[in-house]
Amino acid sequence: MENTQVKAAETLKAPTANRETRRNYITTIVGMGLMTAIVVVLQVFAASIKLGEFSITLTLAPIVIGAALFGPLAGAWLGLVFGAVVLLSGDAAPFMEISVAGTIITVLLKGALSGLAAGFIYHLIQKKNKYAAVVSAGIAAPIVNTGVFVLGVFAFFFGTISEWAEGAGMGAVQFIFVGLIGLNFFVELGINLVLSSVIVTILNYANKMINNNR
Repeated sequence: MENTQVKAAETLKAPTANRETRRNYITTIVGMGLMTAIVVVLQVFAASIKLGEFSITLTLAPIVIGAALFGPLAGAWLGLVFGAVVLLSGDAAPFMEISVAGTIITVLLKGALSGLAAGFIYHLIQKKNKYAAVVSAGIAAPIVNTGVFVLGVFAFFFGTISEWAEGAGMGAVQFIFVGLIGLNFFVELGINLVLSSVIVTILNYANKMINNNR
């Protein structure tokens, strides 16, 4: 008799669990679609804003939001989309002339890893302090993005970069950090830090909406 009652209870719970799973799935798909569109629009707009030879990145904030709401893999996807837009916009054209494969690998990898790192760091810290989690993720994203770019430069483009540096009267390493990275890193880091409180507000509202829909 008891076994029959248990089975009946489990049968009643199953449709509810399935509905919740479907709702979560739909919420994630819709949310990721929206965040993907925002990343594309912001990066297309940012392509026209250049500091030195390259445009700045305005997409790290929405990547952090997506990674915080939907997890590290979502952050990696948004970073991958960001990298794809950079490639399609022609912003990486000088490097494409040196190595097509090296450029594609570097650009896609730096975007994906920055989103992945932001997601992991946010979810590691957010239970203790959500604001600290957002700030930490916001710092990690541009650091990883720039760090992977530098590694890519050393791996695929260093010979040509050395020639560029010689023409500019600099050492190769100095040219990488002054000529290629320049102010971009600090601007991107500053944007993320300035927007930290806004991101926290967005996350609180988004989490409330997601929980209400469950």
